[in-house]
Amino acid sequence: MLPVLTLTAPAISRESVSLTPATRRRDGVYRAATRLLSVALLPVAFAAAPRRARHLACHWALSARFPAENFDGLSPAAKASFEAARTEALWHHGELIGLTDGHRDAHVQARLFAEAVRRTGSARLALEWILPPHESRHVTGTAFDVRPAEGARWLERHGARYHLYRVYENEWWHFEYRPDGRPPRFSHPGASLPSSACGMPEDQP
Repeated sequence: MLPVLTLTAPAISRESVSLTPATRRRDGVYRAATRLLSVALLPVAFAAAPRRARHLACHWALSARFPAENFDGLSPAAKASFEAARTEALWHHGELIGLTDGHRDAHVQARLFAEAVRRTGSARLALEWILPPHESRHVTGTAFDVRPAEGARWLERHGARYHLYRVYENEWWHFEYRPDGRPPRFSHPGASLPSSACGMPEDQP
């Protein structure tokens, strides 16, 4: 049996974060505890998979730190790139990268978009935070919402080696797998679309 260490923290909320990621004092405690756990698990990981021991120990340790992670539905290439990136982040730089949100079913994305329209009062304003299903890379399994802030900063600096890029100025937590190269940086999700792309009716006065 592997030791179980559950370290929980509040999930990221778009309403509660600034455009620039802020480091919380307790993140340092979580980071140190998770690094110690990964080192402790390394002998077990080496016995299980000698060639992938660091990757496996990292996976176990981060699963304990971020128990709500769900990798189901991610494209195999995107998942492999993300796991390789956060393995390097942990072992070489001591940074943690957790997955807050990955693949979303099209129906879930549609519901989130509809809720954003109701909350903001218009499709145009909703597009500043979320895309409809046919435009979202969460639906295709190639987008990642990550935490904590330091992990997002690391991924922004080093993610290109793994084809992982931040694409929106107002979403420091959102990264996408783009194997064809670095995409443009947009001010918000809706800015990446032609005016007619979302297929939504014009806002009513």
